[in-house]
Amino acid sequence: MATYLDAAAGAPLHPVARTALLAALDDGWADPARLYGAARRARLLLDAARESVAADLGARPDEISFAANATQARHAAVLGALAGNRRSPGLVHSAVEHSAVLHAAARHVEQGGHATAIPVDRFARVDVEAFVATATAPGVAAAALQAANHEVGTTQPVSDVAAALGRVPLVVDATQTVGHADLPAGWSVLAADARTWGGPTLGVLGVRTGTRWRSPYPEDEGESGRIPGTPDLPAIVAAAASLRAVEVTRAADAARHHTLIDRIRAAVATIPDVEVLGDPDDRLPHLVTFSCLYVDGESLLGALDRRGFAVSSGSSCTSSTLEPSHVLVAMGALTSGNLRVSLHHATADADVDGFLAVLPGAVAEIRAALGAAGL
Repeated sequence: MATYLDAAAGAPLHPVARTALLAALDDGWADPARLYGAARRARLLLDAARESVAADLGARPDEISFAANATQARHAAVLGALAGNRRSPGLVHSAVEHSAVLHAAARHVEQGGHATAIPVDRFARVDVEAFVATATAPGVAAAALQAANHEVGTTQPVSDVAAALGRVPLVVDATQTVGHADLPAGWSVLAADARTWGGPTLGVLGVRTGTRWRSPYPEDEGESGRIPGTPDLPAIVAAAASLRAVEVTRAADAARHHTLIDRIRAAVATIPDVEVLGDPDDRLPHLVTFSCLYVDGESLLGALDRRGFAVSSGSSCTSSTLEPSHVLVAMGALTSGNLRVSLHHATADADVDGFLAVLPGAVAEIRAALGAAGL
């Protein structure tokens, strides 16, 4: 079985999540909106799970809703913030937001609004002054700034931006941060992904009390009135249980992951013509991306897979389309030969040792196949 080092795309199911999921399948199968006994038990489970997730996110229970997945949560976060401020047609976002946020921005433009992308530096970080100046201009309905970049791990100055925005709601994509690092203060609307902390497929949507947010979906019965449809209660229970479990050990896990990522960063920097991307200090503890000159990223992924290691190549959110990573383009970085390594709760030191042992040979193999050896 391959060693899994692509946790940013989704961590293996946490043992606590598995236990909670199986239990909830037995006890939480009924519709929590009904009034009979099984439904009341389901409602108790739903309320307890919501309270648990809210506590871990520093929110109120009524501020938390659950979506089918993280993509739906991101779409609802952005489009709902815009729908709540229809008199102002503008959206401001960083140039390196996840593709789901950019797709929501594109839909907004198609419907007559406008969106402005703020450039980033070579670490993929926005400038606070430039972002705030654009976001506080007349006609802006909402701003979107990720807590940390999903491809290179650089943290964004969310708290500083939020403090200067005034009444403009700030949508924060925290899908790579929750369960791994402290959540920045100041978010108005938040999206999170249970898969990244070892939960099942489930998105989390947070809307702060007092934020002007309106559901972009047709009116229907739904989860807290924000996400339509009957909630997936077993998944919600499992996500809440696993988030609580990883929060208990997060400080220790983050320190261990930070050390392991430092080892990876140092080791790959010794391979000729390899550049480590993202901020070396202000970054997520569990993720690193690097670019290899004279190497095709997909070929390198295959070479590592044959050696027993599952990693991500190219853009984490657009690689299936074979389009260059918009994140790396915005940074001015090499857009081919990229590899992202991300760790999870069960990653062992030996897993990283094994990866570093085979990486130089895999790079050399691809370069030789392309006739680029020794360049």
